[in-house]
Amino acid sequence: MYSYEDRIRAVKLYIEYDFSAATVIGELGYPSYKTLVAWCEEFQANGDLKAVLKRRPKYSKEQKETAVIYYLEHGRCIRRTVRMLGYPSRAELVKWIDELAPGERKVRITSGSVVQFSQEDKKDAVLSLCTRDTSAKKVANKYGVSRGSLYKWRKELLGKQGERTMDKEAKHELGDKATLSAELERLKKEVHRLQMEVDILNQAAEVLKKGLGIDLKNMTNREKATVIDALRNKYSLNELLTATDMAKSSYFYQRRALRRADKYAALRTQITDVFKKNRGVYGYRRVHAVLLNQGLKCSEKVIRRIMREEHLVVPGKKKRRYNSYMGEISPAVPNLLERDFHADKPNQKWVTDISEFQIPAGKVYLSPIIDCFDGLVVSWAIGTSPNAELTNTMLDGGIACLNSGKRPIVHTDRGGHYRWPGWISRMDAAGLIRSMSKKGCSPDNAACEGFFGTVKIEMFYTRSWDGVSVDEFIAELDAYIRWSNEERIKLSLGGLSPIRYRQCLGLLQ
Repeated sequence: MYSYEDRIRAVKLYIEYDFSAATVIGELGYPSYKTLVAWCEEFQANGDLKAVLKRRPKYSKEQKETAVIYYLEHGRCIRRTVRMLGYPSRAELVKWIDELAPGERKVRITSGSVVQFSQEDKKDAVLSLCTRDTSAKKVANKYGVSRGSLYKWRKELLGKQGERTMDKEAKHELGDKATLSAELERLKKEVHRLQMEVDILNQAAEVLKKGLGIDLKNMTNREKATVIDALRNKYSLNELLTATDMAKSSYFYQRRALRRADKYAALRTQITDVFKKNRGVYGYRRVHAVLLNQGLKCSEKVIRRIMREEHLVVPGKKKRRYNSYMGEISPAVPNLLERDFHADKPNQKWVTDISEFQIPAGKVYLSPIIDCFDGLVVSWAIGTSPNAELTNTMLDGGIACLNSGKRPIVHTDRGGHYRWPGWISRMDAAGLIRSMSKKGCSPDNAACEGFFGTVKIEMFYTRSWDGVSVDEFIAELDAYIRWSNEERIKLSLGGLSPIRYRQCLGLLQ
């Protein structure tokens, strides 16, 4: 029995939590779901709850009188009365008779002061037990005896072997039908469950713009709540919560959150615009830097969360290597950089290499010169063959950009392009200093390798190149490098592009 204070507290919490019974019961530890709903209905109808909660009687006054009258008019047999009416228990009927008809109850006295049952009565009860389609307890109540007495009579009349035999014979006729009905019901439930899962996946693909390969376990609670709301008219809430493995309290919390106005609506649009404008290659840090440059202050954490919710994902990394080593054509020169790629001023340290791009239309090769000062691509050449002409053209372009007196270190790997007489003669004529990595040691040229990785992640691996000609690809690659120099920001440069950085330093007009 619950006090008035306990009941009114439960009702107020139930209303406050958007009628989430699970949340209320989990917090208070009481009552049952049906009881809580009944209290709430009473509160909404009357504006308050009854001060004293009276227990409703199990049987009405009319039922009691009917049972007593039947007992008096049909031989005054308690067992027969209970069996024919289906209620109450023998002990309860005795109380009613003594209350409504004092002195009228027939008492049979035996040697043990226990009511005796005839052999026919026992056989009738055992037959009902063996052929029942309900619980043994209900059969016992029907005959006005205990459940234990029924099983005792069965053992006396049939024995252990007879019990099993009679059970089989009595249930054989109904067994097949019951089994088939149960199997049919199970299959219906399974079909219903599978159809619900399909609808959930389809709804996730439609509403959340996710593919059909989505895993329900990897969905966020907000995404689950969105899908559940879309399917509430077709399936019950409990079914959807079970299928998505989501707590009821979490669903109502997310639903309230979804109904609130999105305070980041304008920011979402700005982040999406910045991401798409920059080829979809900016992570949350670069997006944050761009927004700061635009005068908009917000945390990186918020940007990262919004990008995740909007599915603004930077493409992943793939490893592919191009090997230009052709043996010891000429003596190798020492490694002057020793993996120190820091430069205090422009045209102090240059790094270069060749990278391969394989598309359906053919292979394309890129040969750039990277300035270690700010990552600027000083000069580059793009061709369909990794020959000496490609590297020589690139080197000639870099030399043309140098002012008089500038003699940068040009670091390469040990590829044959950098050991031919043509390359060496150009280096000597311009007064450039040669430097080479160790054999087969790519980290010695990490600055250039990192540039290739960035290009391939941001530009090459982000799309399919089917139907694109070699000339079209070369134009795309050239456009990317120009964008990388002029617009692509670098956090190491304070959120500026290499050319903009040099302009701020007064190195370029």
